[in-house]
Amino acid sequence: MQKALKNIEGEIIVFDNASADGSKTFFENRFPGVRFIWNHENLGFGKANNEAFKFAGGDVILFLNPDTILPEDCLEKSLAFIHSQKEGCALGVRMVDGSGTFLKESKRSFPGPLTSFFKLSGLSFLFPKSKIFARYYLGNLPGNTSNEVDVLAGAFIMIPRKIFSAVSGFDEDFFMYGEDIDLSYRIQKAGFRNYYFAGTTILHFKGESTKKGSLNYVRMFYKAMSIFVKKHYGSSRARFYNLFIQSGIVARAGVSALARFLKWTGLPVMDALLIFLSFWLGKIFWNEVKPDIAFDNNLLWIAFPVFSLLFLTAAYYSGLYDDGYMQSRLNKSTVIAALVLFTVYAFLPLEFQFSRGVLLLSILVAYVLLTLTRLLFASMKIIQKKEQDLNAHIAIVGSVKEFEEVMQVISFLNKKDEVLGRIFINDPDKDSLGGLEDIAGLIRNGRLTNLIFCNGALSCKQIIGSVESLPRGIHSGIFTPGCKAIIESYDPKAAGEFYAATEYFRLSNPLYRRAKRLLDVGFAIFFLITFPVHLILKRRPGVFIRNCLKVLFGKRTFVGYGSSFGNLPVLRPGLITSTGQPLKKINLPVQAVEQSDFLYAKNYSVFTDFGLIRHNYQALS
Repeated sequence: MQKALKNIEGEIIVFDNASADGSKTFFENRFPGVRFIWNHENLGFGKANNEAFKFAGGDVILFLNPDTILPEDCLEKSLAFIHSQKEGCALGVRMVDGSGTFLKESKRSFPGPLTSFFKLSGLSFLFPKSKIFARYYLGNLPGNTSNEVDVLAGAFIMIPRKIFSAVSGFDEDFFMYGEDIDLSYRIQKAGFRNYYFAGTTILHFKGESTKKGSLNYVRMFYKAMSIFVKKHYGSSRARFYNLFIQSGIVARAGVSALARFLKWTGLPVMDALLIFLSFWLGKIFWNEVKPDIAFDNNLLWIAFPVFSLLFLTAAYYSGLYDDGYMQSRLNKSTVIAALVLFTVYAFLPLEFQFSRGVLLLSILVAYVLLTLTRLLFASMKIIQKKEQDLNAHIAIVGSVKEFEEVMQVISFLNKKDEVLGRIFINDPDKDSLGGLEDIAGLIRNGRLTNLIFCNGALSCKQIIGSVESLPRGIHSGIFTPGCKAIIESYDPKAAGEFYAATEYFRLSNPLYRRAKRLLDVGFAIFFLITFPVHLILKRRPGVFIRNCLKVLFGKRTFVGYGSSFGNLPVLRPGLITSTGQPLKKINLPVQAVEQSDFLYAKNYSVFTDFGLIRHNYQALS
């Protein structure tokens, strides 16, 4: 943004809507030329922008989402276009996502009844360039030509001060979603025009506050549409349109509910049934191979459910139910589950061991069934299939210095071995893979799957152009020198991801969080089973047992934080802190406690918790 303002007299105002991720600490002193306004509550999109407008002094205002990257000449070109329209206009621009795909919401029409019906029914998808059926995203208008449109996307709205004031700004009845549609409608009603300007392209990572697959998104989006209809359409049209809105809510909520059920409840339950079925199928198949073996059915009715539960538990703690479906994750989970099952089986008394052959065959059958069901649900879009990056080949596009900075971040992400090398801009050396002109060839040869573009040696305009030209399936990220951060976004329906060397915490990783929870449960059960011993050893055994029960049921954790440092991954309150002391008895300086918490979250290991619990046993009560 600062580079885009180089030849323009302007100001940057950032209005923070009560972020809870440590944004104030991170940004406040990094950009002295930016005016930050830190709000203590989330006012919503429209009201926050109206408040920020009061501090702005320019004749032309740009409302811009924070998850965007502008080319250096974007503002100059956009301002020139606005000034060329004598009748007065507001402006939106061409947008692409993090994978270089054109974002259709760059140009839209108002959501009338038929327009919405064609979109909800799928006719707009079947006829993407039809003037009638694809009207919602104005599919008949080419994306590389500037045109007058109905709706400006809220991610980038450039509007003269006099027009914004004439229409009284954003309607604050809209909390999130629909504000841009409503503003665009009132701009037209006031006699001005809305334009889609294709003379510049911005990158929009779509890092929205509400995930698009969630029930909350469905509710908020359609509530916004309902407010818009009641406000601007006649009563008869509003009733007709609300019928489509309610149909959309039911349909979308149904799909969202099914997806959430499968992820959090339905999928594990379905897997448990499939795994149990696999044991019985394994038994039947093994009987065909060795018909002379007789199994005790009473034993199997106990063994098969227990082994099914062990399989499911091992799979869960090895990452099977992390966000999205990846075949590599299922492969790893199955191998770990198999090792656990065979280990448990080996320690069973002989009278409880049914057959290693049945066990192995059952695991193989379970693997096949789990794979097939996931492929089916992924094809139906009920669960999301994520691309595997186990064989990712990364190239860093930038200078030698930028390459070294990016490698620092990548080292924290444990992806150092995936980096093939550097693609140079103007400084070739013997170790570089080639120049910008060689990227296409490297991709064709199958050597590259990921590119990280450095915003230093490359301008934002060059980066956006390069991202747009990448073939489908090639992922890209953008590195900002100084901030030591990489921004990535591969999915147009999901928020972008932010990685920084100084902010990579192991406790943000689901695998480490599950390990911590497993250790909590293990210790809690152990302490409860050995309760008589603690009656002698503990000064307050009743408090100790109560604390163990709170840990067991997920209300507390054995080791937590001792400070309220905002940048750390969230944990339950701890019986003791990372310092080894209970929260109320910490006698260290605040800075020392914050540093202890930071290192605990960053370098977490179950052995850390094990040592803290063992050495501070008395403090647990």
